[in-house]
Amino acid sequence: MLTPPEYRLINGRVYDAVPACLYRARGNAAARQLATADWLVRDRHDGRYVATLHHGRARFFLRSSRPRPHADALDELLFDAATGSGLRPLSDLSPLLTELGLDAAEYAERSGLAPVAEPMQLEYAGRDRYRRPLWLDYDAAKAWRRMRAAAGAEGVALDAISGFRSAHYQMGIFRRKLARGSALADILQVNTAPGFSEHHSGRALDIGTPGQPPAEEGFEATPAFAWLQARAGDFGFALSYPRGNRHGIAYEPWHWCWSERAQS
Repeated sequence: MLTPPEYRLINGRVYDAVPACLYRARGNAAARQLATADWLVRDRHDGRYVATLHHGRARFFLRSSRPRPHADALDELLFDAATGSGLRPLSDLSPLLTELGLDAAEYAERSGLAPVAEPMQLEYAGRDRYRRPLWLDYDAAKAWRRMRAAAGAEGVALDAISGFRSAHYQMGIFRRKLARGSALADILQVNTAPGFSEHHSGRALDIGTPGQPPAEEGFEATPAFAWLQARAGDFGFALSYPRGNRHGIAYEPWHWCWSERAQS
């Protein structure tokens, strides 16, 4: 059973579960259901609200046009919550890459990137610039809070643009860009293929500063970026995609990833 006070994301195979108090619902009936719930269960594929948990009992949102939620997938999610931490297997990547016409082994060899496993549980790390809950790996969350506080003490404001993203969320980015007419080759210069993003690990952050547009190269001209260059390593963060990086990813001064090895 999931206990209400635990501010964490349970990352299941089909569904995930997040503390209901951190989220809002559209529509009065759904909002009332969410207001009395301990946990919110969402579909990992599209973010759709599936059910709420009230002291361990599930109440499904009524969506007559949607297929009936899988009870076995919900049971699997609760089992994942009870069994503790760990990494999700990479077994569900093939359908996503096949949809894009990509072969995992060929893409890995060409890009120099390895598949990234997702944690089964993630830590609440506050909210991002858009007031969305920010989810990170436990150690990365602690490091982010310390780094942001240290920067603030020196007069530098850092904010998170995004943190953990699942492979299915990453696939959504590709689908939207392809629908707008972008070529796959162009997308792959700015977004890693689903399953290969550092964001899947919960250790990567897109970082910005107030008044600066998100995820733009102009971030490198800000005091925030200068501070990160000088101090991020003290907290275990390193710039993942500098100019001319070997992965062929466009320069991203906003993208920083935590690791124990990165600590100065």
